[in-house]
Amino acid sequence: MHKVDLPLESREAAAIEARREREKQRQSRIFNARHRTMGVDVEALKSQAEERKRNEEKEKRRDESYDAERVLCDRVAQMLEVEEQQQSRRLRQALQEFWEREQPAHTRREWDLNNPKGLRQDQPARVSDSDPRCGPASLQRFAGEDLALPTRRRLQQEQQRRSLEEQRAERHQTLADGKYADTLEDKKRMELDLRAQQLALLEEECRRAKDLATANYNQAQAAEVAEQRRLACQQEQDDNQAEIHNHVTGQLLTEDPAVAESPLGPHRVLTDRWKGMSPQQVQAVWKTQEEQRQENQRLRERARQREDEWEAQRQLAARAGLALEEEERLCRQQLRKGLDAYNQQLAQEQRAHQQYLQQDVYSNAPTAQYHLQFNTSSR
Repeated sequence: MHKVDLPLESREAAAIEARREREKQRQSRIFNARHRTMGVDVEALKSQAEERKRNEEKEKRRDESYDAERVLCDRVAQMLEVEEQQQSRRLRQALQEFWEREQPAHTRREWDLNNPKGLRQDQPARVSDSDPRCGPASLQRFAGEDLALPTRRRLQQEQQRRSLEEQRAERHQTLADGKYADTLEDKKRMELDLRAQQLALLEEECRRAKDLATANYNQAQAAEVAEQRRLACQQEQDDNQAEIHNHVTGQLLTEDPAVAESPLGPHRVLTDRWKGMSPQQVQAVWKTQEEQRQENQRLRERARQREDEWEAQRQLAARAGLALEEEERLCRQQLRKGLDAYNQQLAQEQRAHQQYLQQDVYSNAPTAQYHLQFNTSSR
């Protein structure tokens, strides 16, 4: 049955159903936020897939070239490693030959420790008791051992015999020397006694001469001291008389003001001669003090007047400040009253505007049915 043979109602119903289905699909696409904002571009996806395949092929070819280059580098590194090992082997062989040729084992400092024939060539640990190698810490000589006992006994006996002979000869010589020393000591004692007697006589004569000289010296000293005392008394009396005469005839006790005048100026005096100020000087000092007192009184009076003027200025400034504060307070009060009236007027205007909006402008408020009519169609 062809499409043109369908009844009119069936075709219209099918068309309506198709439109409804398309509308549902369109709504599903439009109302889906992700599909609406992003969308799906099949051609772009295909191009991206092809681009990704091309990139993968390119990466694969690059990796293959890298692998080939890596294999080549590994082979070169192996060849260099083999060459380095051969060179190191040649160097070690040359070093070993140098050691064997220039540094044989028997020329080394520690050859006595590494010599394999050292025990065969070494001397025994102890040759005799007098071996200088056997020290206190050698542990080669022990109690009870004595290899040279017969020889040492024979030497000890010979040494003891010589010692006895030397002691006997020394004792005989000591006795002979003692007798000779006693004889010399007796002669020496007699000589010393004679010399002591002579020295005693000489000492007695010297003591007598010394006592006589001392007595003469003491008499001369006493006479000289007496003369010095007399001269000192005479000099003291002369000095006293000269001092009295100088005091009587000098200017020290005359109370003359001219004596204290200094040659450096009339305003300076000699303190060791100054006897005090004259009545004219004292009167001048009093006059100067009185002038200074009057001047100080004038200065104090002038300062008091200046303080009174400052106090009057401060009072005037305080009164002016109070007046300014009062004027400022009145201005702020008037400003506050005007601001309150302006705010009340604004409030009244806002209330009237809100009443106008509620009664005249927003009189037809939307219902819930009004909001449900949106997003029901794709058109």
